Amino acid sequence: MLSKVSEIQLSYKEVFLTSHPTALKCSRDAAALLYQSFDTRTIGLQETFKILLLNNANRVKGIYTHSIGGITGTLVDIRIIYAVVLKSLSTSIILCHNHPSGHLKASTLDKELTEKIVKAGQYLDVKILDHIIVSPKGEYFSFADEGLLEF
Repeated sequence: MLSKVSEIQLSYKEVFLTSHPTALKCSRDAAALLYQSFDTRTIGLQETFKILLLNNANRVKGIYTHSIGGITGTLVDIRIIYAVVLKSLSTSIILCHNHPSGHLKASTLDKELTEKIVKAGQYLDVKILDHIIVSPKGEYFSFADEGLLEF
């Protein structure tokens, strides 16, 4: 007897613009773009984790909001991150989350999570270009600028 199995369907629809998508050149460009994607009403209340998806020319394919958490943290599932990355055919990504407190220092947990994501990406040939922490005022901290992506 055959049993019924649920069908899984994932979708990604690329929007083609008349102009070329934005190419990122530095952490400041990425931080500004990511900061604009946050809801100004909640950036100081809840931690949110986002992924900036890029093509091989470092042109932005899109921003994926991965999770919205509480005051001091949010859950990050690396398997879901890479499902999105692979489905969108992205070759590199920039990780981002906010610190509602405005404190721009990477915590030990931030560093450990980043290391796990970088190591997983190495197996899939996906480059993690940066992990940016943004504050409610638009300031940012860049792992790449601080040399914290070398594992």
